[in-house]
Amino acid sequence: MDIIFVAELKIETLIGIYDWEKTVPQTIQLDIEVGLSGEHATKSGKIGDTIDYSRVVGRIEQLFKEEHFLLLEKAGEAIADTIMREFKSPWIKVTIAKLAPLRNVKKLGVVIERGTRG
Repeated sequence: MDIIFVAELKIETLIGIYDWEKTVPQTIQLDIEVGLSGEHATKSGKIGDTIDYSRVVGRIEQLFKEEHFLLLEKAGEAIADTIMREFKSPWIKVTIAKLAPLRNVKKLGVVIERGTRG
């Protein structure tokens, strides 16, 4: 399976369950791996045989503008579901983390993997 990836995508968003998190934007960081199915651009050289990275990034940014997530887990699941459904990917791995959310913590988060990795 060929995989495209987006590393260290940073988004400012309202996320969290605490009252202050509902009013103070936080920076989250995303690392995403997306599996490709069928013919690949490695053989054809055609953009139609792969997934356009910029469209994936744009769709994720749009998702965070449209919805407020209480949990990183829910946000990660929404990303995985959206990318698999809209871009027809058979497999995805989403790492989503809050940056410096607690004293002495650089980042914390979850990893969500969905689909079948061939």
